[in-house]
Amino acid sequence: MRGPAAVICCLLILPTGIMTASGVMADEPTVAFAVVSESPKDRTRIPAKVAIEDTVADMNLLASDQILSNLVWKALEICHALKLEGQKAPDGFRVLSVRAIDAAMLPMLLQGVAGDCLLKKALEVAPFVD
Repeated sequence: MRGPAAVICCLLILPTGIMTASGVMADEPTVAFAVVSESPKDRTRIPAKVAIEDTVADMNLLASDQILSNLVWKALEICHALKLEGQKAPDGFRVLSVRAIDAAMLPMLLQGVAGDCLLKKALEVAPFVD
């Protein structure tokens, strides 16, 4: 009699454990890479090309008060490469932590975007330098 009762008990507990584990996974930060695509005007919403897993999308990087005080965030310019942790939201990507990186450290999906951005920036700035 213990055998069937143990099996029934395990069958009832197992789905609950799976649902709890998947609930915890949803709150974990997502790692993303980004290239700032436009000159930042509003520091709370930075337009960027963002790579999450194997997709690249145009998104706004949404900063909290903690991120706004970050020195990396204060110095953002067009073409800067970033490694981010945060959560995807309907209106953009909510940034929980940010690190400036070299464009060579970006995933291959974004290296072309960063290169094109840097060339465009150089051609726009070069005529003003004598």
